[in-house]
Amino acid sequence: MTKLLLPWMLLTILRCGSGSGQILQQETVNVLYPKILSTEVINCDCVEISCDSVFWFRSNSNHRKLQFLGKVNNADRPTHGNGVEEARFRLYKKSSVSFSLQIVNVQEEDAGIYSCVLKDRKNTEMWKPGILLRPGVIPPTLTPTTEPKPPVNSVCRCAKKDSSYDGCSSLVLWPLVGLTAALALALICTLYYFSRLPKKCRHHIKR
Repeated sequence: MTKLLLPWMLLTILRCGSGSGQILQQETVNVLYPKILSTEVINCDCVEISCDSVFWFRSNSNHRKLQFLGKVNNADRPTHGNGVEEARFRLYKKSSVSFSLQIVNVQEEDAGIYSCVLKDRKNTEMWKPGILLRPGVIPPTLTPTTEPKPPVNSVCRCAKKDSSYDGCSSLVLWPLVGLTAALALALICTLYYFSRLPKKCRHHIKR
């Protein structure tokens, strides 16, 4: 793209004449994708200077060719370049601070970079990068940006626990453990007692 813009800028300055000053406005070249046989309008706004006239140019990106389309003055009087179809390329003043180029029945051969040069009464010229026109070309699709999903709070569907029984299980468990230990101790003591008795006593107890 820069290889096209540099020679185009130099040729534009030469074609417009030797003014007292030139201003190159720093703008990016926008891209338009009009349909074939549609109508496209390109605007050229006056910034930083009081515009008296505007000159329109087209640069063919394939053949590196610069074409003068025409000019229109502050009185809204257009003058077309040689070989330019006046019915398809309409030059007019849109407002007090803006000029427009309307392309009717856009053709595939209309592709190129359209630029304008604004000029005031002091012959100060402002060159604007313009618009890249690509008729019949399908515009590229932009990758959609995905935003992270917010965290979802889990919903508990369990039955609510009765707070009145909190801590009761431990209170019931320990007495049961103590009772079981006491019964086991009593059984052990009983068995130990009988094991210490003399054999005669045991025979007597059996009777």
